[in-house]
Amino acid sequence: MTFELGVYSFGNTPRLADGSRGPTAQALRDVLEAIQLADEVGLDFFGVGEHHMRAMPLSSPTSVINAAAASTYRIKLGTTVTVLSTDDPIRVFQQLATAASLAPGRIEAVAGRGSSTITFPLFDYDEHDYDMLYASKLALLMAVNADEKVTWHGPHRRRPLRDVTVFPRPEQPLKIWLGTGGSPDSVGRAVELGLPMFLGVLGGTPEHWARYGHAYRAAWAQAGHPAEQADIAISMHGFVAESGTQARSTYLDHEHRMMAEGLAELGRPAPSRADRAAALEPGGMVFVGSPDEIADRILHLHGLLGHTRQILQMDVGGMPQRDFLRGIELLGTKVLPQIRAELAKP
Repeated sequence: MTFELGVYSFGNTPRLADGSRGPTAQALRDVLEAIQLADEVGLDFFGVGEHHMRAMPLSSPTSVINAAAASTYRIKLGTTVTVLSTDDPIRVFQQLATAASLAPGRIEAVAGRGSSTITFPLFDYDEHDYDMLYASKLALLMAVNADEKVTWHGPHRRRPLRDVTVFPRPEQPLKIWLGTGGSPDSVGRAVELGLPMFLGVLGGTPEHWARYGHAYRAAWAQAGHPAEQADIAISMHGFVAESGTQARSTYLDHEHRMMAEGLAELGRPAPSRADRAAALEPGGMVFVGSPDEIADRILHLHGLLGHTRQILQMDVGGMPQRDFLRGIELLGTKVLPQIRAELAKP
């Protein structure tokens, strides 16, 4: 498989001159501008995540994907993630199938449970049903994706579906990834369902995450699935600038602010600035640096994990849009060519 490089975003509400937050509507316009640039500079994928916070207000990823599908030409687009436990899988499919009708072969979904339970009270779900809702809704999403006519029953629905048709239909089924933050149970579920695995990473080491890749592939082979379909993608925080010093200074300030404010909204303590600074260094899992440094770190991780796609969240903590756009440009024009050239060597 060709290695793919890209970006993902949850939206990034801009900061005003006095330090206060600007309009969340601007964050959505900024994401669409970033997607269009990523398409222009040759990146392979742009992921649109789901959060429900003022700082990261991208709460309807399928809406943004439809807008991007109509205004881009080559880049693949997908949710990273759809919080499936508190969404409707039929509507998710219909919305993404609409985008796939506009951009055939370019639309995907990462179905996950999300990094918090903030959506449960918002959409009137019981947190005690956390596991049941995800498993049942994922099964229905896969069924609707596989066949035009669906007969299905599961514990999250009061009434079964009998010979129901779901439209529109994409020319080919959507690629659905199982999103996980590294739970061993999720690795097993991905293998059991025959789904590619999408790792969402906030910490750890390359060696730690490589173990998940090895476990997934070993279980995949034991289950008798074709080896070439054992697909792994990884998302993480990262940033690229002209120099490593500039990249680290810029990103650390914004990322620490995002972590402190975002986790405060969830009632969680934030990691210290020193801890986050350590994660930026080689051996950590926040990839920040010059184009050469980022290419080297991605290649090192690829050698350990064997993943086929890596995406970076760069627009954090009210980072100015100009810095985000420059990072996208460098990722597409400087980092990706280095990686492709190195991986093409015999």
